[in-house]
Amino acid sequence: MRKGRIIFLNGVTSTGKTSIVNEIFTREGQLYYALSYDLFEETIPGWAVEEGTHYSEAIIAMYYAACGFSNQGRDVLIDGLIMNLPGLEEHYKKLRQIFVGYPLEIVEVYCPLEICRKRNIERGDRAENKSEKQMEIMEKNITYNYTIDTNKHSVTECVNLILKFCN
Repeated sequence: MRKGRIIFLNGVTSTGKTSIVNEIFTREGQLYYALSYDLFEETIPGWAVEEGTHYSEAIIAMYYAACGFSNQGRDVLIDGLIMNLPGLEEHYKKLRQIFVGYPLEIVEVYCPLEICRKRNIERGDRAENKSEKQMEIMEKNITYNYTIDTNKHSVTECVNLILKFCN
């Protein structure tokens, strides 16, 4: 049995990762299982998220869940951010180790920080400077398979480009 593809959408908050996932979900014939940091954050109590190491454990558990789907031949989307946290000081290295032998594509979902700031304000559920704060702890030396700029392309165009590249 073939292993399912794993497409990791990596970017700070408000770059458009979740919008891309939601658009892919509207495409018939494109069956992907979606996992996200936000979803796995909900698996632990709020007070434990702030401690850092529990959040890191949830992220690692999500990666193993992606491997489980892939082992069943299921394609997976990961909506996340490769960042250095307590318990994940070498996050990118750990991620690469977990996904050895899996068809992993890491897509950089990019948007200028000033646009992310505007999106954070419009959303109302994120701090205005959350994207900048995440950029500070984001892993810097990632080898991307593909980069998409959500400021230059619509969500539909981004999805078309990602699916064309990854297929």
